[in-house]
Amino acid sequence: MAPTSKAKSSPQTPKQDDSLSKIYLVAYNVAQIMGWSAIMLAICNHWVTNKSVTRVYEDVAPLLNIFQTAALLEILHCALGLVRSNVVLTAFQVFSRIFLTWGIAYSIPEIQTTVGVFMFIFAWTVTEIVRYSFYFSGLLGMVPYPLQWCRYTFFLVLYPVGVSGELLSIFASLPYVKEKKLYSVSLPNSYNVSFSYYSFLICAMCTYLPVFPQLFMHMVAQRKKVIGGASKKKE
Repeated sequence: MAPTSKAKSSPQTPKQDDSLSKIYLVAYNVAQIMGWSAIMLAICNHWVTNKSVTRVYEDVAPLLNIFQTAALLEILHCALGLVRSNVVLTAFQVFSRIFLTWGIAYSIPEIQTTVGVFMFIFAWTVTEIVRYSFYFSGLLGMVPYPLQWCRYTFFLVLYPVGVSGELLSIFASLPYVKEKKLYSVSLPNSYNVSFSYYSFLICAMCTYLPVFPQLFMHMVAQRKKVIGGASKKKE
Protein backbone atom coordinates (compact mmCIF):
# COMPACT_ATOMS: atom_id res chain seq x y z
CA MET A 1 0.00 0.00 0.00
CA ALA A 2 1.29 3.46 -0.92
CA PRO A 3 2.28 5.70 1.98
CA THR A 4 0.11 8.69 2.74
CA SER A 5 0.63 12.17 4.12
CA LYS A 6 -1.50 13.85 6.75
CA ALA A 7 -4.23 16.21 5.60
CA LYS A 8 -2.88 19.13 7.58
CA SER A 9 -0.33 19.71 4.80
CA SER A 10 -3.11 20.81 2.44
CA PRO A 11 -3.89 24.55 2.27
CA GLN A 12 -7.51 23.62 1.58
CA THR A 13 -7.94 22.15 5.07
CA PRO A 14 -10.49 24.32 6.91
CA LYS A 15 -9.00 26.54 9.59
CA GLN A 16 -11.67 25.44 12.02
CA ASP A 17 -13.40 22.13 12.48
CA ASP A 18 -16.55 23.35 10.76
CA SER A 19 -18.50 20.49 9.19
CA LEU A 20 -20.51 22.80 6.90
CA SER A 21 -17.35 24.45 5.61
CA LYS A 22 -15.78 21.06 5.02
CA ILE A 23 -18.84 19.76 3.15
CA TYR A 24 -18.84 22.88 0.98
CA LEU A 25 -15.11 22.62 0.21
CA VAL A 26 -15.45 18.92 -0.64
CA ALA A 27 -18.32 19.72 -3.02
CA TYR A 28 -16.36 22.57 -4.60
CA ASN A 29 -13.27 20.44 -5.17
CA VAL A 30 -15.29 17.53 -6.55
CA ALA A 31 -17.03 19.89 -8.99
CA GLN A 32 -13.67 21.25 -10.14
CA ILE A 33 -12.21 17.73 -10.53
CA MET A 34 -15.19 16.74 -12.68
CA GLY A 35 -15.01 19.93 -14.73
CA TRP A 36 -11.30 19.75 -15.50
CA SER A 37 -11.53 16.00 -16.14
CA ALA A 38 -14.25 16.74 -18.72
CA ILE A 39 -11.89 19.25 -20.33
CA MET A 40 -9.15 16.61 -20.49
CA LEU A 41 -11.57 14.13 -22.07
CA ALA A 42 -12.49 16.76 -24.67
CA ILE A 43 -8.80 17.35 -25.43
CA CYS A 44 -8.15 13.62 -25.82
CA ASN A 45 -11.26 13.14 -27.96
CA HIS A 46 -10.23 16.03 -30.20
CA TRP A 47 -6.79 14.52 -30.69
CA VAL A 48 -8.16 11.04 -31.45
CA THR A 49 -10.70 12.44 -33.91
CA ASN A 50 -8.61 15.08 -35.65
CA LYS A 51 -4.99 14.05 -34.99
CA SER A 52 -4.38 17.72 -34.30
CA VAL A 53 -4.53 20.17 -31.40
CA THR A 54 -4.95 23.39 -33.36
CA ARG A 55 -8.71 23.65 -32.80
CA VAL A 56 -8.90 22.25 -29.28
CA TYR A 57 -10.12 25.58 -27.92
CA GLU A 58 -13.44 25.25 -29.79
CA ASP A 59 -14.18 22.00 -27.97
CA VAL A 60 -13.15 23.07 -24.48
CA ALA A 61 -14.07 26.78 -24.40
CA PRO A 62 -17.49 26.46 -22.66
CA LEU A 63 -16.12 24.25 -19.88
CA LEU A 64 -12.88 26.22 -19.60
CA ASN A 65 -14.76 29.50 -19.21
CA ILE A 66 -17.05 28.07 -16.52
CA PHE A 67 -14.57 26.21 -14.33
CA GLN A 68 -11.70 28.67 -14.60
CA THR A 69 -14.04 31.56 -13.74
CA ALA A 70 -15.43 29.55 -10.83
CA ALA A 71 -11.95 29.71 -9.31
CA LEU A 72 -12.83 33.28 -8.26
CA LEU A 73 -14.55 31.57 -5.32
CA GLU A 74 -11.12 30.57 -4.04
CA ILE A 75 -10.31 34.21 -3.32
CA LEU A 76 -13.48 34.36 -1.24
CA HIS A 77 -12.49 31.13 0.52
CA CYS A 78 -9.23 32.76 1.62
CA ALA A 79 -10.84 36.08 2.57
CA LEU A 80 -13.45 34.34 4.74
CA GLY A 81 -10.85 32.12 6.38
CA LEU A 82 -12.28 28.88 5.02
CA VAL A 83 -8.81 27.81 3.89
CA ARG A 84 -5.23 28.57 4.90
CA SER A 85 -3.99 29.92 1.56
CA ASN A 86 -2.69 33.49 1.23
CA VAL A 87 -5.44 35.72 -0.17
CA VAL A 88 -3.09 38.04 -2.12
CA LEU A 89 -1.18 35.20 -3.79
CA THR A 90 -4.40 33.36 -4.54
CA ALA A 91 -5.96 36.48 -6.07
CA PHE A 92 -2.88 37.04 -8.26
CA GLN A 93 -2.91 33.47 -9.54
CA VAL A 94 -6.66 33.39 -10.17
CA PHE A 95 -6.85 36.77 -11.92
CA SER A 96 -3.89 35.91 -14.16
CA ARG A 97 -5.80 32.82 -15.32
CA ILE A 98 -9.04 34.81 -15.74
CA PHE A 99 -7.13 37.36 -17.81
CA LEU A 100 -5.81 34.65 -20.17
CA THR A 101 -9.21 32.94 -20.35
CA TRP A 102 -11.35 35.97 -21.14
CA GLY A 103 -8.95 38.78 -22.08
CA ILE A 104 -6.91 36.74 -24.56
CA ALA A 105 -8.35 33.38 -25.66
CA TYR A 106 -12.03 34.41 -25.64
CA SER A 107 -11.58 37.99 -26.86
CA ILE A 108 -9.25 37.33 -29.79
CA PRO A 109 -10.61 34.53 -32.04
CA GLU A 110 -7.64 34.83 -34.40
CA ILE A 111 -5.26 33.26 -31.86
CA GLN A 112 -7.54 30.44 -30.68
CA THR A 113 -5.95 27.96 -33.10
CA THR A 114 -2.35 28.77 -32.14
CA VAL A 115 -0.14 26.25 -30.38
CA GLY A 116 0.29 28.67 -27.45
CA VAL A 117 -3.39 28.43 -26.52
CA PHE A 118 -3.24 24.64 -26.59
CA MET A 119 -0.10 24.65 -24.46
CA PHE A 120 -1.55 26.65 -21.58
CA ILE A 121 -4.92 24.87 -21.71
CA PHE A 122 -3.24 21.45 -21.53
CA ALA A 123 -0.87 22.53 -18.75
CA TRP A 124 -3.71 24.10 -16.74
CA THR A 125 -5.90 21.02 -17.17
CA VAL A 126 -3.38 18.49 -15.89
CA THR A 127 -2.35 20.84 -13.07
CA GLU A 128 -5.91 21.43 -11.92
CA ILE A 129 -6.93 17.77 -11.97
CA VAL A 130 -3.96 16.96 -9.74
CA ARG A 131 -4.36 20.06 -7.54
CA TYR A 132 -8.06 19.62 -6.80
CA SER A 133 -7.61 15.88 -6.26
CA PHE A 134 -4.86 16.72 -3.78
CA TYR A 135 -7.09 19.17 -1.91
CA PHE A 136 -10.03 16.74 -1.97
CA SER A 137 -7.89 13.96 -0.48
CA GLY A 138 -6.61 16.35 2.19
CA LEU A 139 -10.16 17.24 3.19
CA LEU A 140 -10.96 13.55 3.59
CA GLY A 141 -8.01 13.12 5.93
CA MET A 142 -5.21 11.44 4.00
CA VAL A 143 -3.32 12.26 0.81
CA PRO A 144 -1.94 9.24 -1.11
CA TYR A 145 1.80 9.66 -1.58
CA PRO A 146 1.63 9.13 -5.39
CA LEU A 147 -0.83 12.04 -5.59
CA GLN A 148 1.41 14.15 -3.37
CA TRP A 149 4.36 13.29 -5.59
CA CYS A 150 2.42 14.33 -8.70
CA ARG A 151 1.37 17.59 -7.03
CA TYR A 152 4.96 18.54 -6.26
CA THR A 153 6.64 17.10 -9.37
CA PHE A 154 4.48 17.68 -12.46
CA PHE A 155 4.98 21.44 -12.16
CA LEU A 156 8.63 20.97 -13.21
CA VAL A 157 7.34 20.43 -16.75
CA LEU A 158 3.83 21.86 -16.70
CA TYR A 159 4.76 25.25 -15.27
CA PRO A 160 7.28 26.12 -18.04
CA VAL A 161 4.93 24.72 -20.69
CA GLY A 162 1.98 26.72 -19.36
CA VAL A 163 3.93 29.96 -18.99
CA SER A 164 5.42 29.56 -22.48
CA GLY A 165 1.94 29.01 -23.89
CA GLU A 166 0.61 32.08 -22.09
CA LEU A 167 3.43 34.28 -23.40
CA LEU A 168 3.08 32.94 -26.95
CA SER A 169 -0.67 33.60 -26.85
CA ILE A 170 -0.29 37.16 -25.57
CA PHE A 171 2.42 37.87 -28.14
CA ALA A 172 0.29 36.45 -30.97
CA SER A 173 -2.62 38.66 -29.92
CA LEU A 174 -0.68 41.94 -30.09
CA PRO A 175 -1.17 42.69 -33.83
CA TYR A 176 -4.93 42.09 -33.61
CA VAL A 177 -5.30 44.14 -30.44
CA LYS A 178 -3.40 47.01 -32.02
CA GLU A 179 -5.35 46.87 -35.27
CA LYS A 180 -8.78 46.72 -33.60
CA LYS A 181 -7.84 48.95 -30.65
CA LEU A 182 -9.46 46.28 -28.54
CA TYR A 183 -10.51 47.37 -25.03
CA SER A 184 -8.67 50.66 -25.53
CA VAL A 185 -9.95 54.11 -24.65
CA SER A 186 -8.73 57.18 -26.55
CA LEU A 187 -8.86 60.85 -25.74
CA PRO A 188 -10.87 63.00 -25.84
CA ASN A 189 -13.74 61.47 -23.87
CA SER A 190 -16.09 62.51 -21.09
CA TYR A 191 -13.96 60.83 -18.43
CA ASN A 192 -10.72 62.44 -19.67
CA VAL A 193 -8.79 59.16 -19.39
CA SER A 194 -7.03 56.95 -21.90
CA PHE A 195 -6.11 53.29 -21.84
CA SER A 196 -4.14 51.15 -24.28
CA TYR A 197 -4.84 47.44 -24.01
CA TYR A 198 -1.93 46.88 -26.39
CA SER A 199 0.50 48.57 -23.98
CA PHE A 200 -1.11 46.73 -21.07
CA LEU A 201 -0.39 43.38 -22.73
CA ILE A 202 3.24 44.32 -23.28
CA CYS A 203 3.55 45.27 -19.61
CA ALA A 204 1.83 42.02 -18.62
CA MET A 205 4.40 40.04 -20.62
CA CYS A 206 7.23 41.91 -18.91
CA THR A 207 5.92 40.94 -15.46
CA TYR A 208 6.62 37.29 -16.26
CA LEU A 209 10.37 37.95 -16.10
CA PRO A 210 10.56 38.70 -12.36
CA VAL A 211 7.52 36.68 -11.26
CA PHE A 212 7.98 33.33 -13.01
CA PRO A 213 11.45 32.49 -11.59
CA GLN A 214 10.35 33.37 -8.03
CA LEU A 215 7.19 31.25 -8.17
CA PHE A 216 9.00 28.37 -9.85
CA MET A 217 11.81 28.33 -7.29
CA HIS A 218 9.24 28.58 -4.49
CA MET A 219 7.61 25.42 -5.82
CA VAL A 220 11.03 23.74 -6.09
CA ALA A 221 11.67 24.59 -2.43
CA GLN A 222 8.24 23.26 -1.49
CA ARG A 223 8.96 20.05 -3.37
CA LYS A 224 12.21 19.53 -1.46
CA LYS A 225 10.43 20.19 1.80
CA VAL A 226 7.38 18.00 1.19
CA ILE A 227 8.78 15.14 -0.86
CA GLY A 228 12.06 15.11 1.04
CA GLY A 229 10.22 15.28 4.36
CA ALA A 230 7.98 12.40 3.37
CA SER A 231 10.97 10.27 2.40
CA LYS A 232 12.72 10.91 5.69
CA LYS A 233 9.60 10.11 7.64
CA LYS A 234 9.22 6.85 5.76
CA GLU A 235 12.82 5.92 6.46
